[in-house]
Amino acid sequence: MKSVREILQIKGRTIWSVTPETTVYDALQLMAEKEIGAVLVLQNGKIEGIMSERDYARKVILQGKNSKDTLVKEIMSSKVLYVNTSLSTEECMALMINKRVRHLPVFENNQLAGIISIGDVVKAVIDEKEFVIDLLVHYITGTPI
Repeated sequence: MKSVREILQIKGRTIWSVTPETTVYDALQLMAEKEIGAVLVLQNGKIEGIMSERDYARKVILQGKNSKDTLVKEIMSSKVLYVNTSLSTEECMALMINKRVRHLPVFENNQLAGIISIGDVVKAVIDEKEFVIDLLVHYITGTPI
């Protein structure tokens, strides 16, 4: 079973963030440029919230606001769940499904170490299952690995 640490080793530990005073437009530009679905909202190195594409769609577009005049702090989700690097992929998936979140900041030794998405977790789970299936096929057919 893969851990969050292993996911970060593969995907990297880069964290893209904005401040609460960043305009939603600028945050969206960063998200588009980096091809990510959410950014952490940091103030003085501390997580203040997270802003996702979903926050934008529900709290700007549907409410008729302008993304160039709206600040991230007005639409971000301020309650942020996080995990540590020792959690397994299955534990993360259960947490994400039960709490209906798509992104989890990761901490290691009380320091922000990265962020994982539901896509990262699903990929890791599928990779594990494919590996086990391949091993079983080789075992059953008697072919070398």
